[in-house]
Amino acid sequence: MQTIDRINRIKNWISAYCKAMPKEATALVIGISGGIDSSVTSTLCAMTGKKTIVLSMPINQIKDQHNLSLKHQEWLKSKFKNVESHTIELDGLFDIFKKSLSNFNDNHGLANSRARLRMTTLYQVAASNGGIVVGTGNKVEDFGVGFYTKYGDGGVDISPIADCTKTQVWDMGKSLGILKEIIEADPTDGLWDDGRTDVNQLGMSYNELENAMNNKNSDSYRKYLEIRKKNLHKMNPIPVCMMEDE
Repeated sequence: MQTIDRINRIKNWISAYCKAMPKEATALVIGISGGIDSSVTSTLCAMTGKKTIVLSMPINQIKDQHNLSLKHQEWLKSKFKNVESHTIELDGLFDIFKKSLSNFNDNHGLANSRARLRMTTLYQVAASNGGIVVGTGNKVEDFGVGFYTKYGDGGVDISPIADCTKTQVWDMGKSLGILKEIIEADPTDGLWDDGRTDVNQLGMSYNELENAMNNKNSDSYRKYLEIRKKNLHKMNPIPVCMMEDE
C-alpha cells in the first residue's frame, strides 16, 4: 500500500468509527509527546475535520522532549482550525502520588505510573467533551514486543496506527510534513528522568525488530521472541477462571 493510501485509509477509518458509535463522538483526544507516533496520529485525527484535542502532559519532562510536543501543538494549530491544544502540568500530581506511596517505591512502577496518570487525564478530558481517547501505538510496539504501559498508553478507545510498522509511521510523517526535528528524534517513551531511548530499553532498533517480525530466520528473531515473551501478558486477553460446570 502506498503511503498516501495508508493515510487516507486511516483518516476515513477514524471518521467511520466515530459515526458508527451508538452516540457519535464529538471529539478526538490524543496525548502528544513530541514523538513521531503521536505526531502522526494527531495529524490524522485533525484531517478528519472532527474536533481534535491534543494534550501535552509533562511529568518532570526533559526540556527537549517537551519542547517538541509544544512545537507540534503549534504546527497542528497552524494547519487545522479544528485543533485545540492544552498543556497540563502533572508534576505536582505525580509528586503527591509518589510521596503517598513512598513505602512502595519502585522506579519501574513509577515510570509506568506516569503513563497511567496521563491515561486518566485523557479520559477526563474526553468525558468533558463527549470524545474518545485515541491511541498512538504502532504495530511493532503494540503487537510485536508489547512496549507500552498496561492500562497506561495501552488504555485507549481506538488505535489507528496499530497495524502500521514504525517505518510506515515515519513514511507517513514525512508525507504529512511533520516537523523534521520530530522525524529525526530518537524514539523514547519519555517516562524516565535520564531520557533513555527505546533502543536503550529494548536492546534492538526498530529496523531490527521489524526484520525479526517478518523473518523468522533473521539473526535477531530469537532476541525479539525473548522480549515478546516477557510482555505477552499485556497483549493477551485478561486470564479468566471459567466455571465450565455451570
